[in-house]
Amino acid sequence: MAKNFDRWNKVKQDIDGQIDLVLFHEREIWWCALGVNVGFEQDGKHDNFERPVLILKKFNRDVALVVPLTTKHKNNKYYYKLEGRDSFVVLSQIKLISVKRLIRKAGSVSRRELEEVITLTKSLF
Repeated sequence: MAKNFDRWNKVKQDIDGQIDLVLFHEREIWWCALGVNVGFEQDGKHDNFERPVLILKKFNRDVALVVPLTTKHKNNKYYYKLEGRDSFVVLSQIKLISVKRLIRKAGSVSRRELEEVITLTKSLF
């Protein structure tokens, strides 16, 4: 399938021009405009090139460290199944984002589960 980099570039310019920032916290799951990426990096889907992400760390009101979610399961150390959801965290796709990319809140995970995801992510390094 061909990737639409030109369309994503237009959406990305609109996102960058936003002034209002959302309020967000660690442990929350948000739909996020991840865009069209290179190779095997997680792409967003639909008109906003969006994908759900889990916020691992809030550095300030402008920047967060996130991991994308997927419904596709792969049985390896890079995927973690979220409790009570049909979603898996893709640990290997950790990413620093501007909160301008955050579109809408979709839920949250427990503190214990966030700590587990962070521990597993750290173990990859």
